[in-house]
Amino acid sequence: MGPLGRLSCSPREPAPERGEPAPERDEPEFRGPLKEFLWLVEVRKTDSKHDKDSGPRRLSTDDFGGGGATRILHNYLVWRVVVVLSEHLSPPFREALHELAREMEGSDKPQELARVCLGQANRHFGMALGALFVHEHFSAASKAKVQQLVEDIKYILGRRLEELDWMDAETKAAARAKLQYMMVMVGYPDFLLKPEAVDKEYEFEVHEKTYFKNILNSIRFSIQLSVKKIRQEVDKSTWLLPPQALNAYYLPNKNQMVFPAGILQPTLYDPDFPQSLNYGGIGTIIGHELTHGYDDWGGQYDRSGNLLHWWTEASYSRFLRKAECIVHLYDNFTVYNQRVNGKHTLGENIADMGGLKLAYYAYQKWVREHGPEHPLHRLKYTHNQLFFIAFAQNWCIKRRSQSIYLQVLTDKHAPEHYRVLGSVSQFEEFGRAFHCPKDSPMNPAHKCSVW
Repeated sequence: MGPLGRLSCSPREPAPERGEPAPERDEPEFRGPLKEFLWLVEVRKTDSKHDKDSGPRRLSTDDFGGGGATRILHNYLVWRVVVVLSEHLSPPFREALHELAREMEGSDKPQELARVCLGQANRHFGMALGALFVHEHFSAASKAKVQQLVEDIKYILGRRLEELDWMDAETKAAARAKLQYMMVMVGYPDFLLKPEAVDKEYEFEVHEKTYFKNILNSIRFSIQLSVKKIRQEVDKSTWLLPPQALNAYYLPNKNQMVFPAGILQPTLYDPDFPQSLNYGGIGTIIGHELTHGYDDWGGQYDRSGNLLHWWTEASYSRFLRKAECIVHLYDNFTVYNQRVNGKHTLGENIADMGGLKLAYYAYQKWVREHGPEHPLHRLKYTHNQLFFIAFAQNWCIKRRSQSIYLQVLTDKHAPEHYRVLGSVSQFEEFGRAFHCPKDSPMNPAHKCSVW
C-alpha cells in the first residue's frame, strides 16, 4: 500500500436519526503520514489578554471556527493533501489528475516524464537552478541596462502624474512619494552568486531512491522556514520567484516590483535588439507592473506598503469614474458567448493600458536623446509600429477552447487578444502610427484613459 493509502481519519460515526441532534465530536484524530504532515510545526499564539507569548501549541479545529463540522474539516484537509501530493505518486494517481486537467483545460496528453522531473526540480530547487541559469543567460551588463530601462519608465510616470488634470495636488504628492519609495529588483538576488548561501536554502535530506520522501522533506522544510518568520520584521529583499521564472510581479504590501532574469530574455528583451522592440516588449511589462501600484487594488496601499487610503475623496471619485469606462469597454468583449468580466479584470486592464503608454513615451524619450533608429532591412514597418507589434507579441498564445472559457470565468486577466485590442484601441498614438481612420474600431472617438 502506498503512502497515501495509509491516510485516514477517525472512523465514521453512524448518522443520527432524523430529528436527533448530531453528537458532539472530539478533536480530529489524524493517523499515519497525514498526522505527521499536518502537525509538522508548532504555532505560537499570543495571549490577547496579557499580550505575551503563551507558549507553543498545535492548531485545533477551534482555530477554524469551532469543532461543529469536523468531518467536513477532516475531508477537506485530506483532500488538500491528496490533491497536492498525488502528482508525486504512481501513474494511476497522475492519470487521474490529467483527467481532471483535460476536463477543465482541454489538455490532450500528460506531460512527458522528463518535463515532469524538470518541473519538480525547478519547484523544489528553484534558486539552485536559478544560479545555473543566471550564469549562462543573464550578464551583469544586461542587468544594468534593464535597470536603466526601469528608471526611464519610472521617470515618465513621474512626468505624467504632474500632467494629470483629474488628480489634485495633495494626491499627486502622495503618488510621487509612492513612486520614489518603490523598490525594484532585477534579475536575481545577490546571494545567488555565492554557492554556500544557495546551499543554506536547501538544508533538508535528499536520497536518490526515496523520491516521495524527498518531496515531503522539501515541503516540511519550506513550512518550517515560513513559521520561523512569524512576528519577524518583513524582509523586503525576499524573492518569491526564482530567477528563471518567466514572470514579473508587483507587491503592493511591499511597494516592490520584481523582474526575474527569466523574463528578461528574447523575445521580450535582448540588449542587441532595436530599442523599439525592447520598449514594446519588456518595457510595456515594466510599465504594467509599475501601473499596478496605482490601479484599483495596488492604489489602496501607500508608499511603505501599508493598507492606507492616500487619495483625497475628490481625486478618488474621479479615478473611479475613469475606471468605470474601462469596465464597460471590457464588458462588451465576448468569447464563446461568455462576456469578459470588466470589473473582475479591471486592475489588469488598467495596468495594460498604463504600461503601454508609459513604455511608448519612454521610447520616444530614448529617441530624442539618442536619435531615430535605422529602419530594419527588408521590413516595411516603422519603429513606432514595431513598438506596438512587440507589445502584441507579448500576448501571442495558443489556447484550447476549454482553457479560454475557464479563463473568462475565473482569471483576473482578460483573454490575451482582448488585452492587446483593448489597450491599443484606447491609445491615440497607435491610431497615428498605423493610420487608423478616426472613429474606427481601432481608433474610436471616445477613449478610456486613467494613466
